[in-house]
Amino acid sequence: MNVRLAYGKHGLEVELPDDADITILEPRYVEGLPEPEQAVRQALQEPTAGPPLNERIRPGQSVGIIFSDITRPVPNQILIPALLEALKETPPEFITLYNATGTHRPNTALELDTMLGEKIARNYRIIQNDASDLESHRSIGLTRTGNDMLIHRQLLEEDALILTGFIEPHFFAGFSGGGKAVLPGMAHLSTVLRNHNAANMDNPRATWGVTAGNPIWEEVNEAVEQIRPAFLLNVALNKDKQITAVFSGDAQAAHAAGCTFVRQTAMAPVEDPFDIVITSNSGYPLDLNLYQSVKGMSAAAQIVKPGGSIIIAADCWDGVPDHGAFAEILTGADSPGQLLAMLRSPGYLRQDMWQAQILALLREKAEIHVYSENLTDSQIQEAMLIPSTSVSDTVSTLRKRYGAAARICILPEGPQTIPYIA
Repeated sequence: MNVRLAYGKHGLEVELPDDADITILEPRYVEGLPEPEQAVRQALQEPTAGPPLNERIRPGQSVGIIFSDITRPVPNQILIPALLEALKETPPEFITLYNATGTHRPNTALELDTMLGEKIARNYRIIQNDASDLESHRSIGLTRTGNDMLIHRQLLEEDALILTGFIEPHFFAGFSGGGKAVLPGMAHLSTVLRNHNAANMDNPRATWGVTAGNPIWEEVNEAVEQIRPAFLLNVALNKDKQITAVFSGDAQAAHAAGCTFVRQTAMAPVEDPFDIVITSNSGYPLDLNLYQSVKGMSAAAQIVKPGGSIIIAADCWDGVPDHGAFAEILTGADSPGQLLAMLRSPGYLRQDMWQAQILALLREKAEIHVYSENLTDSQIQEAMLIPSTSVSDTVSTLRKRYGAAARICILPEGPQTIPYIA
């Protein structure tokens, strides 16, 4: 049988033996909205929760619109024009677009043109979060656990804030979207490090689809409560990156409604774990590097047997990457156990440590094979992973180990489907 995995911009065809015991899990397909632009405009006028946008922004107010960076498939080219149209009574010089890069690299001018359209990218002021620049952030107070929430200073000076994004299950925050536009999107590195610390990452409720009692998500909510955004505009997407639903209005209530919708469409129960799980990282742009592809590995790990094997196909056109500390952290230890001990040591706080911690936890459960046309074998091995030159050949090798009756699960869309043991 042939299976197509979401890989890069064009996908990857994988041939698997016809006699194999194979289960394919995909998100329940929801058709894209027939007129997405109109649906977004209507959501601004008739929100999920609370009054419409035009009743929340007063004449003369400055407005900040937070949008997601290149690592997220948010249809900014639909959301941002709709918001600007609804804000036509607000002069362009009163509007600033904030790129919620979190701890990621700044986006290039070409990327901004692609994400927003040249007309908007060239005619509106755009500020990209630089998480390493302390001077550009200020405190909005301490969380209940004592985390000093340092948020972009200029963002906090706006009279009204609008959060945008898309909602999908998230591997340690529970769900994306909502307040993640602020934390980590517009936060200082130190705040993100404390939010993503080893103790929080070890918490069993810091996982896919869980918000209540999730220490990471609860701090995100505290940040939202402090800045009190005027409006939230989030969408759900299908595997074709089409808008399937729009959630808008009061930040907490609209996001909660979106999470309920996404939980029903993107999370899939299975009865028993599998020997082998084949996954992707949902294709372009989500599989841009190995760092981001930990999400696809984590989705597979939810249903792999202890001691089983995960195979992930990820394009990784951005490498490991070279920017950030992820690659350097991984090379600082010789085994997953040693890496976890380092990350959990008192006072250890470093950018990207959370991703390294999750990867180490995954590796303690299963071995992970990586197929990528843009990573070298040494790059993969330095991450304590196993290079795969062919997904098909790797499956054949593993079936010899586990036996011809080995149970195989395939997640063609990667973390667009979050499986769990029922």
